[in-house]
Amino acid sequence: MGTLRELQELLRVKDEKIVELEALLCRRDAEIQELRSHLDKFLQCASLKLAFEPRRNPGPGSKGPRDFPRSHRFKSLPRCQLSNKRDRSRELIKAAILANDFMKNLELTQIRRDRGLHVSCSFSAGSTIIREGDVGSIVYVMEEGKVEVSRDGKYLSTLAPGKVLGELAILYNCKRTATITAATDCQLWAIDRQCFQTIMMRTGLSRQAEYTDFLKSVPIFKNLPEETLIKISDVLEETFYNNGDYIIRQGARGDTFFIISRGQVRVTIKQPDTPEEKYIRTLSKGDFFGEKALQGDDLRTANIIADDPEGVSCLVIDRETFNQLISSLDEIRTRYKDSSSSVEGWENRATIPELNEEFRDLRLQDLRPLATLGVGGFGRVELVQIAGDSSRSFALKQMKKAQIVETRQQQHIMSEKRIMGEADCDFVVKLFKTFKDRKYLYMLMEACLGGELWTVLRDKGHFDDGTTRFYTACVVEAFDYLHSRNIIYRDLKPENLLLDSQGYVKLVDFGFAKRLDHGRKTWTFCGTPEYVAPEVILNKGHDISADYWSLGVLMFELLTGTPPFTGGDPMKTYNIILKGIDAIEFPRSITRNATALIKKLCRDNPAERLGYQKGGISEIQKHKWFDGFNWEGLRARTLEPPIMPRVQNATDTTNFDEYPPDSDPPPPDDISGWDNDF
Repeated sequence: MGTLRELQELLRVKDEKIVELEALLCRRDAEIQELRSHLDKFLQCASLKLAFEPRRNPGPGSKGPRDFPRSHRFKSLPRCQLSNKRDRSRELIKAAILANDFMKNLELTQIRRDRGLHVSCSFSAGSTIIREGDVGSIVYVMEEGKVEVSRDGKYLSTLAPGKVLGELAILYNCKRTATITAATDCQLWAIDRQCFQTIMMRTGLSRQAEYTDFLKSVPIFKNLPEETLIKISDVLEETFYNNGDYIIRQGARGDTFFIISRGQVRVTIKQPDTPEEKYIRTLSKGDFFGEKALQGDDLRTANIIADDPEGVSCLVIDRETFNQLISSLDEIRTRYKDSSSSVEGWENRATIPELNEEFRDLRLQDLRPLATLGVGGFGRVELVQIAGDSSRSFALKQMKKAQIVETRQQQHIMSEKRIMGEADCDFVVKLFKTFKDRKYLYMLMEACLGGELWTVLRDKGHFDDGTTRFYTACVVEAFDYLHSRNIIYRDLKPENLLLDSQGYVKLVDFGFAKRLDHGRKTWTFCGTPEYVAPEVILNKGHDISADYWSLGVLMFELLTGTPPFTGGDPMKTYNIILKGIDAIEFPRSITRNATALIKKLCRDNPAERLGYQKGGISEIQKHKWFDGFNWEGLRARTLEPPIMPRVQNATDTTNFDEYPPDSDPPPPDDISGWDNDF
């Protein structure tokens, strides 16, 4: 045990050292900015990509330069003033964050600890701090002075110290919605998103590793697979107890299990016929107690008392959460799995040309464009036919290489090609072949001429229970296929669901899809505001559980015509999401079983969402709302769809909206060479 504790302590020291070095790197970056400011030349560097998607605008947005205005100066403080300044600034920043409706929900422990994430900067009276329409990646906290807020040249308000400015920039590159001008000389603290998100990710990974190591030291957990331990570590809650507090009382009933993460506790037993307690032993960091409560023995057999002047912190999990995760958590549905699609053999899957031999010799010039099916952020989707073959048609997605490079989406485009090319599922649009020239990338895909589900929903207003059940089931089948291969989709919405000529729904647009390693998470902020899960907003890291959240949102939108979480702008939408599904008023038209399923899918805690627990996605399929639904008929495509689109022939585009011809000037030639494997 001693050796294990020593190893854990070494790992903890190592992680702390890494965090300190990262903070030092951030401070060095700030010093570079200070030197450049004296020459009025400021670093223009690319920030993290914008992976944010407004409704009806399918492509990601654009990147922009860091928004340090030319008029601001970083301020160097004498060493004698540094300590007091840090204390005051730390309290100011903490108070400003807690007073901000949005940022108070973020886990900003690193910012509050003042480890180099925020940099002091000053603005002279009359200078512009934030300009409306600019793309920003800096959040400001006001310390001294006053600023004026205006929009479209009209004065809105005056802000005093202790306010947060431009808070949405902590999530992604976004266009500023107002202009903020210094009314007096101002002193502010700047928080850079890239530095913040890097340290937040490091903090999350370090905490996950620490919690997982703790679990490995507990006998009832030690033989569980790594993936299961990681999921349990995600639901552990850290609870603090003051010195002398009774954490557990002998004879009381309880259903919680504790692991000491800081401090020590005293174990005592009350003797019969005497008020005195007999000391048994002392437990310290890494030790655990209450494990019998997880197995059903809920009568406590001893007292556990916090015995540390600085208090005790414990990682806590309750029996219900434990039972939801532990049983067959590591069982993954295998209906779609075979030897060629296992994780170990994934990289050896057949390539697109091998899967589609008939398109091997097809050239781009062999395709004849007929009409436009859709317009997105990177280009257009055209209906095309192969010259000499009028019996069938295809969808050709055309993407501007220059715009992909500008917005740093190269990896996502390559990932989209790989995931779609390897997918073989009736509920996922098929990719047959890719092309490229000097200006564009092209993806030749299956044409779904029934149109977008969003268009049908728009025209009808909302769907009834049976119709919603059919389309939701199609998405569940697509998720079952993707999640069994550790692929997270991250962009569910009616616009990305296409109807084929038989009325079945297929998932399209895999620009945000990503394959994750077992038990791992990703920290990229992406998706459509109304469908983004809380953990994505809070920068906690996310995995396939985020898809189950979006499934609940989709159900609500299909049943009512609008998503449950919607505001006048993205910030308002995110605040509504963070208030949770229980704050949403459900219309009476939504049945009790549908309401129950939506609320189980949209749980704030990802580990509590239906589909992510021990029963996997089958728990969704077995929910009461799906009672009597013919899943086998859906998979065999013998189940009659609720809406049958009218498709007269292979070139019928009447189910799509009309789009004007492409009027954009031709993009410049791309010579980066990043697309050699496309």
